[in-house]
Amino acid sequence: MNQQIVQLSLLVKEYDEAIAFYTQKLGFELLENTQLSDSKRWVVVRPKNSLGCGILLAKAASKKQQSAVGNQAGGRVLLFLHTDDFNRDYDRMMANGVSFTEMPRTETYGKVVVFKDLYGNLWDLMEST
Repeated sequence: MNQQIVQLSLLVKEYDEAIAFYTQKLGFELLENTQLSDSKRWVVVRPKNSLGCGILLAKAASKKQQSAVGNQAGGRVLLFLHTDDFNRDYDRMMANGVSFTEMPRTETYGKVVVFKDLYGNLWDLMEST
């Protein structure tokens, strides 16, 4: 048996602002942007040159979903972005105005820093040692 997670959904307030954040500030690629109805689109982003999991940017459609935007992990780190060059990506993200919650640090497993997406979800930027 061969299974893999190929996509996960992330609640967003608006498609276009989310696309702009992920493509312009984080440097992800837009894999798909398909209109499904007047109010729903299928929008998938993924780090450039990655064959890993994509993120479906899902516009919050109900009050319950809207209340979860930016807090999908209850204040914990939600997603982990691994890199082969921590300093390059950290510097680029800083220059693009990404909000970091701490200074970069070195742990036994590598370099890491926590940043926020445009809605406040927490991410780790990590380079393994």
